[in-house]
Amino acid sequence: MSEVALPTTGLTVRGLAKAYGGRRVLDGVELDVAPGEVVALVGPNGAGKTTLLRCVVGSEHPDRGRVVLDGHDLDERGPQTRRAVASVLDDLDLFPDLTVAEHLDLLGRAHSIHDVEATSDAALHELGLVAVADQLPGTLSSGQRRRLALATTVVRPARLLVLDEPEQRLDAAGRVWLGQHLRGRAADGVAVLLASHDEELLDRAGARSVELAEA
Repeated sequence: MSEVALPTTGLTVRGLAKAYGGRRVLDGVELDVAPGEVVALVGPNGAGKTTLLRCVVGSEHPDRGRVVLDGHDLDERGPQTRRAVASVLDDLDLFPDLTVAEHLDLLGRAHSIHDVEATSDAALHELGLVAVADQLPGTLSSGQRRRLALATTVVRPARLLVLDEPEQRLDAAGRVWLGQHLRGRAADGVAVLLASHDEELLDRAGARSVELAEA
């Protein structure tokens, strides 16, 4: 029997399974996220939403299955994957000795952004971080650190954006901005995959919901 052809654009997840200590968390997950689409993982706690996202970005390795972007298997060790995928997960590492502005400048330069200074400045304004641009991460509030994490995805190009409950620790204005931003990224052709419990955010982002049940 010939192998079923996979989509050549966007994110494709086929037969993804993952267990911890003999407990199956994911079992044969199938998922597609087209370019220009926002897909939201919904479901009860323990359904494996975070595990699925971590498998997609490569911070966890599935027991079986495939994660494919634009027709090629994702490999977090490869430069093509690092250029293509931007993510905000709970365990985002920030450099303790770099200021907010320096974080964005470094990331912009790493991705060969043409006008790094202008791009970083725009992200600072967009995320409301201008007043803390010269501060270190350890001096920020939890909400400001979440805004910085989101800003790191704004200053760089990406074909796939992966977010785990990005609305957490954002105020009402921040959640409005986030929904509009995700819709805008999708309009630019980015495939967006997130986990969220915020129905207003998902509606504002124009998300298609995919429910995960406990394995």
